[in-house]
Amino acid sequence: MEVYLDNSATTRCYPEVGNLVYKVMCLDYGNPSSMHRKGVEAEHYVRESKDRLSKILKVNPKEIFFTSGGTESDNLALIGSARANRRSGNHLITTAIEHPAILNTMRYLEEAEGFRVTYLPVDTNGRVKLEALKKALCQDTILVSIMYVNNEVGSVQPVDEAVQIVKRYNPSILFHSDAVQGFGKYHIYPKRQGIDMLSVSGHKIHGPKGIGFIYMNEKTKIKPIIFGGEQQKNIRSGTENVPGIAGMGLAAEMIYQDMDMKVALMRDLKSHFLEGLSKIENTAVHGLTDENSAPHIISVGVAGIRSEVLLHALEDKGIYVSSGSACASNHPAVSGVLKGIGAAEEYLDATLRFSMSELTTKEEIDYTLETLYNCIPMLRKYTRR
Repeated sequence: MEVYLDNSATTRCYPEVGNLVYKVMCLDYGNPSSMHRKGVEAEHYVRESKDRLSKILKVNPKEIFFTSGGTESDNLALIGSARANRRSGNHLITTAIEHPAILNTMRYLEEAEGFRVTYLPVDTNGRVKLEALKKALCQDTILVSIMYVNNEVGSVQPVDEAVQIVKRYNPSILFHSDAVQGFGKYHIYPKRQGIDMLSVSGHKIHGPKGIGFIYMNEKTKIKPIIFGGEQQKNIRSGTENVPGIAGMGLAAEMIYQDMDMKVALMRDLKSHFLEGLSKIENTAVHGLTDENSAPHIISVGVAGIRSEVLLHALEDKGIYVSSGSACASNHPAVSGVLKGIGAAEEYLDATLRFSMSELTTKEEIDYTLETLYNCIPMLRKYTRR
């Protein structure tokens, strides 16, 4: 049996999405900036995708801008808004457990452009400490970026409460959220919630790789970070990736169809998996496991076995998981997220992430548990003490 439990790294495309991408690449292949019929056909796909995404988020289509993925969306949000609003201040706030697309961009803004950044601590469940946010806000603060769902331990951040704290302090402070792991699992309405910018990636929602988008409130002041032919109102120049845009729009529409039912099924599978894991000695589940955690992410520490060793043992049995954030590198280091939540020393290099999708089945979970029951005792026997 082959079991894919690395859906937080990437998902399998819906077949309908693959068919649409092929059609746009090989039949309706025009450049959307061209004035002839082929260009008009291509532009139709771009508009249709904007309409689909804006309906899901309940925003204006003109507030959707397409990028190459979540990383570029995060970079545009942070660098673009920091530069555009520098006259108002030079202080930025984020959390200590953000995705590298945020953390490394913040470090760049500190080191190369002289901004001051505060990295907020989180509690043992991986949720940002709101009191620390209140204390960090100051007259120079121009941007706060807090992710929607943590990609390693599945903690759901108190984004609504954080937005209220920020906007009460100063309504002009911009609020950005990396929603790469939250979009498709939660109903997100940025205008209603007070989120000024929101990053999303296509390949996490059964869409193509190499495509994403950023929602930006029309009042957001931002400078482009890519220059060229002035496409997308000069916010993000470059010929639009029409096949990717079309595929992501369809994937988003499909993942939000009966989403609550799909999420409930994932939660049932997660509970079943956690119950099975509880029978294995010297293991720890990082973060929350109830309704306040993501439905699809389970972070498990297995004392006495290095994560890479267990990962490859599972791979030999046809089970694919991750030893952390696959977006960071295929050469994993000790997780900053696990350090941030205060995970015990024995789990820092002995943790795997299992992540499901709506396509995951109970049979796959049972096969994974059975494999873990068999291989963990054997691997622990050969662990050097």
